[in-house]
Amino acid sequence: MKITKNFIDNIIKDELNWDLSSLNNELKKLDKLSGCKYEMIDTHIHLVDFNQKTTWLKNLLVQMDKANIKAWVIFGLSVVKIWEEFESRRPEYYLDDDNACYYYWNTDAIVAREYLSLSKKDQKRFFPLMCWFNPMDLNSVEHIIQTYKTFPWVFYGIWEVFYRHDDLTHMTYGEPPRMNTLATKKLFEFISEYDLPLCIHNNITAPGVSDYPKFLHELETVIREYPKARLVLCHCWASRRLKTPYYTKMMARLFREYPNLYADFAWVVFDDIIALNEKSMNDWVDLTEEFNDRIMIWSDVLWNAFEEIWLINSRFNIFLDKLTPKTRENICVNNAINIYTKSKNKVEKNKKRVYPKLEDFKI
Repeated sequence: MKITKNFIDNIIKDELNWDLSSLNNELKKLDKLSGCKYEMIDTHIHLVDFNQKTTWLKNLLVQMDKANIKAWVIFGLSVVKIWEEFESRRPEYYLDDDNACYYYWNTDAIVAREYLSLSKKDQKRFFPLMCWFNPMDLNSVEHIIQTYKTFPWVFYGIWEVFYRHDDLTHMTYGEPPRMNTLATKKLFEFISEYDLPLCIHNNITAPGVSDYPKFLHELETVIREYPKARLVLCHCWASRRLKTPYYTKMMARLFREYPNLYADFAWVVFDDIIALNEKSMNDWVDLTEEFNDRIMIWSDVLWNAFEEIWLINSRFNIFLDKLTPKTRENICVNNAINIYTKSKNKVEKNKKRVYPKLEDFKI
């Protein structure tokens, strides 16, 4: 029997009872989902998962080209999930069971090894950042300096430090991390000294408290003391099950008061808060236009979602379409370039900030 296109079409129509015209229309819609419409620097991807597994940067390079991603800010995960002997299956995610996580020193070594395995040309498409240390440990800055010494000319800054992180906070060994501590002040002093970017995950409130920003004071206690610290609020303070009123007004106030404060629109903040409805979308568009030099777009995926990055980033299109060309270019590309290229090799060269001396001021 000769199989022709008409024969296949008849089988689909008669046997499977599919509407060919509707099917073709749906397939055309899928063709348009080829990643973000606009070239971007994706500034948030975990090269490993909670078991510290990865499929390597060479695979990520292929996915970058498919998803219209110019460059990527990469880092590991500061914690690893325990596989207890009474669990029949290995947990892949920190919420897969009730067992704990612990800080994992080797995650930065995995990132450095992958980065150094690339050609010089491919290395230019990545900004590696370090993340392993316990933010409640007064030794954390010493650990960071040691990592710079062990892998010189690799890391651009520090990313993503877990402070308040819903369930993960309670599942990680040690004291629950918070920002208003002496250890955090030492960290802020270090990044201020070298003008390094620091990204933190710190929920704006607790899952059971949605009527006010419970943890806002912890941030402001530190950032007021270190106004030169270049701080990026990961996910714009949002996390699972967190909603607070007047979100855009709160962010606008923070942006106005703290010139070195940045934020990203990634993960649940986009799906659950920004894209909630037309009004919320327009409110966040207005905020982005006003502070277009302080906001970035991120995917926030783990290694096992590299192949899905084109779909994950395509959801930003509806938001990016509403922005002016200048704002869109800033949050997709320019802001990331301004933050990361300025921080390269500062620690290795001992290139500290130079502050004016008192006698330089004329009264």
